Amino acid sequence: MNLKTKAVRILMASCGINLCIGILYAWSVFKNALVVEQGWSNAQASFPYTLSIVVLSFAVLFAGVIQDKIGPRKVLMAGTLLAGVGMLLSSITLSPVVLSITFGVLTGCGIGFGYACLNPVAMKWFHPSKKGMVNGIIATAFGLASIYLAPLVTFLIAQYGISQSFLILGIALLVIAYPLACTIDNPPKGFTPGMNGEGESTADGQTNETGNTAQSSAVKPAKDVPWQEMVKKREFYVLWLMYAFSSAAGLMVIANITSIASVQAGISDAAYLVVALALFNSGGRLATGLLSDKIGGVRTLTLAFALQGVNMLFFAGYDNSFWLILGAGAAGIGYGALLAVFPSIMASFYGLKNYGANYGVLYTAWGAGGFIGPVLAAVVVDSTGSYAFAYQICAVLMAITVGLALWLQPIRLGIIKPVPNKA
Repeated sequence: MNLKTKAVRILMASCGINLCIGILYAWSVFKNALVVEQGWSNAQASFPYTLSIVVLSFAVLFAGVIQDKIGPRKVLMAGTLLAGVGMLLSSITLSPVVLSITFGVLTGCGIGFGYACLNPVAMKWFHPSKKGMVNGIIATAFGLASIYLAPLVTFLIAQYGISQSFLILGIALLVIAYPLACTIDNPPKGFTPGMNGEGESTADGQTNETGNTAQSSAVKPAKDVPWQEMVKKREFYVLWLMYAFSSAAGLMVIANITSIASVQAGISDAAYLVVALALFNSGGRLATGLLSDKIGGVRTLTLAFALQGVNMLFFAGYDNSFWLILGAGAAGIGYGALLAVFPSIMASFYGLKNYGANYGVLYTAWGAGGFIGPVLAAVVVDSTGSYAFAYQICAVLMAITVGLALWLQPIRLGIIKPVPNKA
């Protein structure tokens, strides 16, 4: 197979898997059904989702280390199996304990295994100057999942009930995602991607299909840094805090958008808000991924953080469909930027050789944010009957991320240069 065609197929297969394991973002529909039909509290209905995020983040760390050593294919196959089986087992009985184990642990772990492999393997098939584009496309597919899953889950629950909906989705995930996982692997040893996505196995600067040499690339690969060295750098902890705080704000809205509509605007059927959020989320991932290739990842994140902070500041006043759509859209764009840009930043800062482990360590921040945001929202609304205080806390967190990004930006742009050694 032509290597350019192979690269495109790897990217498309990665998108196909993300469209399946993106089931995570349809939990808002399940949550609302569990509260309304089963009488669960908001905290009970949020816990399986919250647990899945925590498990997912640690699974990304574990799977990232493993895929750096054995390649992505076996890890992806295991991940799609775990995610599908978790959904199947979720159909057995509806209880907070069972769903916490089946969806929270098994499906969350499976999604994490899949998520850990797709970005690094795809980036290895394309030129370094296209990191933002590749990550943006893959992240967009993950976000697009909720566009079709939200109305699909709503339909399935209405027609077959909650349990059968888990069963049907689990079967579909196994039938579609597992075969795609079997087609994905790293490029051959010595492969050097060209500017046009073409390339062939090269050694020590030999010419590839585009006529470029490894040394003449416009964007040179970053120095490969192992995670043990990465965690000694102050900039890593700045990135971690930025990721955690911004994830908290975005995931709080994603996990609760239908409940928010019910509490703030008295809208009982708000599946359209899930779709609206997903559209802006997905579009934001692609747009910010491409933008990061032009202006840099840190600058792109600074803009996204500012947008999300202003949105959180005013979210309590969104009391009708129009404003809720705009609010969900802004939240989607701000959150989508994280999933598209942080992978590119990690590759730019620390290279691709140890990317799986490095990004896995950083991704624990997403797990922390996924715990903070949804739990904060559930506790606040159960105790006060409103989400207003949760929004205010998230606005403060986003203000902090803007400050951190502005501190990090001049260092990464080379504006602050090290003092030369006079010796």
